[in-house]
Amino acid sequence: MKSVANSIIQGLEEAVANTKGENTGAIVHELTPPDIKGIRQQLNMTQEEFAQAVGVKLPTLRHWERGDRKPNGPARVLLNLLAREPKQIVAMLGLAHS
Repeated sequence: MKSVANSIIQGLEEAVANTKGENTGAIVHELTPPDIKGIRQQLNMTQEEFAQAVGVKLPTLRHWERGDRKPNGPARVLLNLLAREPKQIVAMLGLAHS
């Protein structure tokens, strides 16, 4: 049990060092947000329709499309699914627009 705790402590210390810009040898994976505007255009939806479909306010969607902000949490998951299989996800979730 002690070795598990030591491993966790070491990992946390490396994470803190990494955030300070120190080279820890850790592999850092940069996750890039999907092309939200491209997804929306592929689905032939207006900004208003797409914002409503994914459950965000219109200004939030506009910030995402401009790159001022990045989606996170469940919104990021949904957008990544839409980026991979847009038509299937729209059909599955009933996000079709009029």
